[in-house]
Amino acid sequence: MKMICSKSNLLNGLQVVSKAVPSKTTMSILECILVDCTGDSIKLTANDMELGIETSIEGVIAEPGIIALDAKIFLEIVRKLPDNDITIVTDAGCRTTITCEKAKFDIVGKPGDDFSGLPDIERNESVIVSQFTLKEVIRQTIFSIADNENNRLMTGELFEINQDELKVVSLDGHRISIRKIQLKNAYDPRKAVIPGKTLNEISKILTGGTEDDAAIYFTDKHVVFEFDRTTVVSRLIEGEYFHIDQMLSNDYETRVVINKREFLSCIDRATLLVREGDKKPIIINITDGSMELKINSALGSMNEQIDIEKQGRDIMIGFNPRFLIDALRVIDEEQITVYLVNPKAPCFIRNDENSYIYLILPVNFTAVN
Repeated sequence: MKMICSKSNLLNGLQVVSKAVPSKTTMSILECILVDCTGDSIKLTANDMELGIETSIEGVIAEPGIIALDAKIFLEIVRKLPDNDITIVTDAGCRTTITCEKAKFDIVGKPGDDFSGLPDIERNESVIVSQFTLKEVIRQTIFSIADNENNRLMTGELFEINQDELKVVSLDGHRISIRKIQLKNAYDPRKAVIPGKTLNEISKILTGGTEDDAAIYFTDKHVVFEFDRTTVVSRLIEGEYFHIDQMLSNDYETRVVINKREFLSCIDRATLLVREGDKKPIIINITDGSMELKINSALGSMNEQIDIEKQGRDIMIGFNPRFLIDALRVIDEEQITVYLVNPKAPCFIRNDENSYIYLILPVNFTAVN
């Protein structure tokens, strides 16, 4: 095999597919990136058997061939080579020579035929979403997936399609994030739970252009994303997702309209007094026309008042400040509406169209004087 391509093209391609290289594995071949020059373009592939990524890069194929190269070494070599064309040559014994200007590396690869490529998945009707929208909807929900494997369904996000609406849901047992977006076309109903790891990596790869589309294909066990010159294949998380509709309610005793930026800034300031790992709640006291926020920790105390519009009862309630910050950071509107029932019931942050809903459970607290 012999191929020639620019450093920038090769480096970009390696950085894309390296996200599917496992950090730990008993199969050394999975620690490799496959370089496939048997077709009309240079294909790079990585696969950890749960997530697989393939991308094509431009370059010249002087002699066709295929080789699997250790991902970490390969990526570091390319990253530190001069900004010029790179030539990669392999022989029958998998000895691989990488040259750029006066730099030359010899490394040993593995036979490309030993590498497990992306599974051959039947692609039926694709769901088309703009890259910008897909990137945004992941950003606006991914923070509330669970970070442990105690309940695998909580480590993924529900993608549910009904006609021309895509609903994305995540939850971790303390909060729920829901985003609804309008699609350009209508589709048959379908739903799938996509691993959070997959969505995190996709959001890093997407260019996020409003005019650039991504195609999504769903099967019983896999989801496929295609965009630009890249294909991402991921196993789905199997099981029945939580019936969140039972957790959502339109009932409320208190309704508050507040400036989002002011609310977020106030909570952010309060967390200056909370050490990493501390579980100090922020206590919110809502009365007519005013919201008072208090926090009390070993480092000190803080209270601040914000002007609000209030309907309904006065209420004092405590929250994990990080959960409020996570939700507020991804809401773009200047004014938000918060709905509360009582100090033991979850609060809802949502707009009139319900295009976003953030449910946050309160925490117990001792009143701060």
